[in-house]
Amino acid sequence: MLKKTKKLELKIDEYLDLVMSGALVFKEAIKYYLSNQNEEFRVKLEQASKLESDADSLRRIIETELYLKTLIPDQRGDVLGIIENSDKVLNNIAETLSQFDVEIPEIIPELNQYFIELADAAMSSVESLVKAVRAYFKNIYEVRDNITKVMFYEKESDKIADKIKRAAFRNENLELSKKIHIRYFAFHIENIADSAEDVCDRLSIAAIKREL
Repeated sequence: MLKKTKKLELKIDEYLDLVMSGALVFKEAIKYYLSNQNEEFRVKLEQASKLESDADSLRRIIETELYLKTLIPDQRGDVLGIIENSDKVLNNIAETLSQFDVEIPEIIPELNQYFIELADAAMSSVESLVKAVRAYFKNIYEVRDNITKVMFYEKESDKIADKIKRAAFRNENLELSKKIHIRYFAFHIENIADSAEDVCDRLSIAAIKREL
């Protein structure tokens, strides 16, 4: 049973690698989009889509093993919830990039740096989330520190997104439709950080139960 549990933990580690890679790909993709490097952006878009697909397949394998092999029965519900909610984070990453490709928002140059900072903050929350989930399996006492980082970066994302929205709506040279479009995409990037925070709500409770 211990050997099977170890194999499951390795699969979860592999799954978390995919989530982490999604965050790194997202940051690069946003930079390419803002600098009008369209081919490079689409390469990253395809990478994000494949990471999402691979993660979905691996998640199903993990869920099946948890149920059929009755591994870690006392933690099964918590682990399933953490994995499923982490999957939503990666789905949001891929979906947001897809929306950039479909809708082609016109980001005015003076907002480029804000969008880069927003992407960096949101993805830092995802990276800290991955570290928090790993800690749940390897060192339970590090979970709280990493959750604190997720919360910090989520708040930073909110602040930067707010700056983008204020700058856009105070720009008298921008049409209302473009202002709304810019706000929409700022919201979707900050929403990735929000989804990482949602996972931490579940993770925090699971960690407390393990410490008892």
